[in-house]
Amino acid sequence: MRMLDALAGRPLDRPPVWIMRQAGRYLPEYRELRARHGFQEAVHSPALATEITLQPIRRFGLDGAVMFSDIMTPLEGMGVEVEFAPGPKLRPHASAEVLALGEIDLGALGFVLETLRRIRAEAPPEVAVIGFCGAPFTLLAYLMEGGGGKDFMAARRAMAGDRQLAVELLDTLAGAMHAYLAAQIEAGADVVQVFDSWAGLASRETFAELIAPAARRTLAGLGAPAIYFAPDAAHLLDLFPEVGAAGYGVDWRQPIGDAWDRIGREHPIQGNLDPAVLLTDPATVTAAVAAILRETRDSPGHVFNLGHGIHHTTPVENVAAMVAAVQEGAS
Repeated sequence: MRMLDALAGRPLDRPPVWIMRQAGRYLPEYRELRARHGFQEAVHSPALATEITLQPIRRFGLDGAVMFSDIMTPLEGMGVEVEFAPGPKLRPHASAEVLALGEIDLGALGFVLETLRRIRAEAPPEVAVIGFCGAPFTLLAYLMEGGGGKDFMAARRAMAGDRQLAVELLDTLAGAMHAYLAAQIEAGADVVQVFDSWAGLASRETFAELIAPAARRTLAGLGAPAIYFAPDAAHLLDLFPEVGAAGYGVDWRQPIGDAWDRIGREHPIQGNLDPAVLLTDPATVTAAVAAILRETRDSPGHVFNLGHGIHHTTPVENVAAMVAAVQEGAS
């Protein structure tokens, strides 16, 4: 598989390409399906989730099929009730309540594993099936905040306070997510990605001493390549390898070559087209893809992707232009 070759650092004629949130609202076929089915209904139905996952594969011929789910979904297996309105809403958890969550019940998440089995059975054999989870710190941020936010002061306070307590909080979630990812791989995921959406809020010290070790424990010994993605974290790039992933996703805020130099060229990298570029026109998209390919062509181990999730207003023809430019080796 092209994805596996890239994450192993093997030379390729072109990088693999997939898109974060590629199964979503920018696709007319997705909107048609969602007009009849709610988000949580689709996530919990293996038939619906598989169909949604495969929609962009059929349309664009991407190299990776990322399962349709959410980073909050595995919390259901820990007894946490999550609603989407449209973002995640849950009861704020104190430190003691997080510690009391205990082990994850994979039986309660059988719908996710069945979705992965179906995707692997129905996707073309050369397409990598991509599973994922939220990183311990990011999940802790949502748990303690009770939903989305900008500052996530409760989780940051926990990191700044009792160090042993902080380690225990992160360990609780790291153990659960490790089990969740291992089950995904057994069910058919070829690659997994860990989303650390809020790690960029942390200082270098906190990241090095707490957040990176927790992410590393999440990924240890999984037996399949993993990608670690933490957006808006340029101050942490040189610390990313402490996570121990096969590859590292980067956002669009600096040239991908500069980011790769800071992470280390021996580590595969994923990214990093600005999602806003896909709101322009095919010619502009093609030129932007060419610029990224020029910066990465002398180093093996590049996975082409956006620097964050695709925006829901993105014209489909611009996505097609991006994929074509990668597949044809735009220059």
